[in-house]
Amino acid sequence: MPPTDASADTATAPGSDASAGRSPATDGEDTLHLRLPEEFLALCAKADADATRDELLDRVGDWGRTRTSVGAFELVPVGIERDLQLITRWMNDPAVAAFWELAGPQTLTEAHLRTQIAGDGRSVPCLGVLDGSPMSYWEIYRADLDPLARHYPARPHDTGIHLLVADAVDRGRGVGSALLRAVADLVLDKRPACARVVAEPDLRNTPSVAAFLSAGFRFSAEVDLPAKRAALMIRDRSVRDLL
Repeated sequence: MPPTDASADTATAPGSDASAGRSPATDGEDTLHLRLPEEFLALCAKADADATRDELLDRVGDWGRTRTSVGAFELVPVGIERDLQLITRWMNDPAVAAFWELAGPQTLTEAHLRTQIAGDGRSVPCLGVLDGSPMSYWEIYRADLDPLARHYPARPHDTGIHLLVADAVDRGRGVGSALLRAVADLVLDKRPACARVVAEPDLRNTPSVAAFLSAGFRFSAEVDLPAKRAALMIRDRSVRDLL
């Protein structure tokens, strides 16, 4: 903006600061030196960071409950104090540990969760709650912003899924497939910019690969990742109505 013309303020009414001998610039100088409290600036910065964190995955915590063939299901973002002990126990199940590699002390699971929770929101760890009971662990993540994107032709807003079904009684009877289908539908409903939901289960984990296939994902390729050889599974928005 051009500088303000000071001559416009020289004609002042009687009793004004200028007529009393004060410089008309005095009040302006005070305004120029106004400083906002550091606490206020910190709150603004936190609000901006929280907004960015929520926007990367379109507020997973607000997606709400959905009906599935196995019951009412909801993704609930993890709370460390509330959920750490439960998730640690799940990670120490030998069937889970073989692929998640997080068996061990609680501090190991805690570090894994805190890395995501303290991040910029590109990955959100969640409990899967079925008919009011926590029974699975999920990570909803921006695949296009993940290291995975270096290993396949990623597209903007590709959204990834990691999943473990906690109880053995829920495995191998279609529960995982039903929930994968429901969560993929939630992603496509709540993230209009996302055209594809992707996953990369370990190629050796044939029950997991089969569950994704049953949920409408297609096998796209074998992918060599740093920790595993994976099956790249993709569910496209364009064929959603055909499934």
